[in-house]
Amino acid sequence: MSTPQTFTASPVSGVNSGLKGVVRAPGDKSMSHRALIFGGMAEGVTEIEGLLEGDDILATGRAMQAFGASVERVGEGRWRVEGRGPLRSPEGVIDCGNAGTGVRLLMGAVAGYALTATFDGDASLRKRPMKRVTGPLADMGARFEWNAAEDRVPLTLHGGGLKGVTFVQSVASAQVKSAILLAGLNADGETVVVEPEKSRDHTERMLRAFGAEVEVIEEGEGWRIRLPGGQQLKGTHVAVPGDPSSAAFPLAAALITPGSEVTVEAVMLNPLRTGLFQTWMDMGADLTIANRRMAGGEEVGDITARHSALKGIVVPEDRAASMIDEYPILAVTAAFAEGETVMRGIGEMRVKESDRIALMAAGLSACGVQVQEEPEGFIVTGAVGVGPVKGGATVDTAHDHRIAMSHLVLGLAAEQPVSVRDPEMIATSFPGFVEMMNGLGGIIVQGDAA
Repeated sequence: MSTPQTFTASPVSGVNSGLKGVVRAPGDKSMSHRALIFGGMAEGVTEIEGLLEGDDILATGRAMQAFGASVERVGEGRWRVEGRGPLRSPEGVIDCGNAGTGVRLLMGAVAGYALTATFDGDASLRKRPMKRVTGPLADMGARFEWNAAEDRVPLTLHGGGLKGVTFVQSVASAQVKSAILLAGLNADGETVVVEPEKSRDHTERMLRAFGAEVEVIEEGEGWRIRLPGGQQLKGTHVAVPGDPSSAAFPLAAALITPGSEVTVEAVMLNPLRTGLFQTWMDMGADLTIANRRMAGGEEVGDITARHSALKGIVVPEDRAASMIDEYPILAVTAAFAEGETVMRGIGEMRVKESDRIALMAAGLSACGVQVQEEPEGFIVTGAVGVGPVKGGATVDTAHDHRIAMSHLVLGLAAEQPVSVRDPEMIATSFPGFVEMMNGLGGIIVQGDAA
């Protein structure tokens, strides 16, 4: 049996230690998925700039092509999508790779058309629950066949003949909300989604940009979203801003590596995506945002992070929806803080690309960090006043890109190098991650440390 591929991050040390530079985050993953899907559903041409060209997004582009849309790359990050009328049954299986967002949004998008499609993905995607989306879509009239295990892909969808529903979310989920709204475009009657707490609103914003009528009403701590059925999207121009989830990695590395100052330009500042940045500032991070401006219907800004003396905090549970993907890298920064950082109400992390709570707890523990795992979260005790973050471990990633990148960031500031197994999945969300980090002064190599 061959040895699993590894990447290794070594401590940044020496006279000129620290990470320094100005970089640009890759395009936002959530908006990139939506731009391709909406463009394929729309009448006319959609021009996209700043598209994230990671594996997950490319899988969504291939899917829309299989459903009958024209999808063409015209330059770096620049794509042209043209709707060719109603989406049609694809000739083969729709392989969504590792993309949970992609498969769930695609199912919603195509459910309103009279077609049949089978969806599948890689080993990781096959472990992720699908009934959270297929349940409400079935209530609207779509039919599903489970081709293997129930609640998992591969599954076959039979679309068309949908009726609008009122769906009350029990857990804030932009993926579920988006799938229902996309299906509602081609449903008979009005579709309503009620959110007890707010989730990402990229779908609502982008639907308006594509000419759709969608009403968002404040209701308590959440929203009631109303969308009339029978709507046709119109092609438009989409400028995809920088992904805050990706920007988090170079910024985190700067916060925990002495002597560092890193700026990430053009980062999306949608208030439902900036929970991590607020949490870091609550911990005492030297984090500044400059040059705020609008791009693609979203506010963006340039974020600068400098090495900081961080203090542990209790992260508000109601912040989880705005930063659920960022808890792994938050846990890494918490390892370099003083005192305990308490992260609770994040059970959703257990059904992401992996069980991220368990994997982060195991990885941090292997690197000498004190972690207390709980069913719905975990507590990290920082090294300040306790002892250095030792590192020196080889961490299992379960093919999860965020687990891999988080531990590589830890390795840049630990006492000893940190290696991660099976890091190839980094390309799903952050192609060029290693090159960017090394360009800032990091030391990340393929294989074990020299």
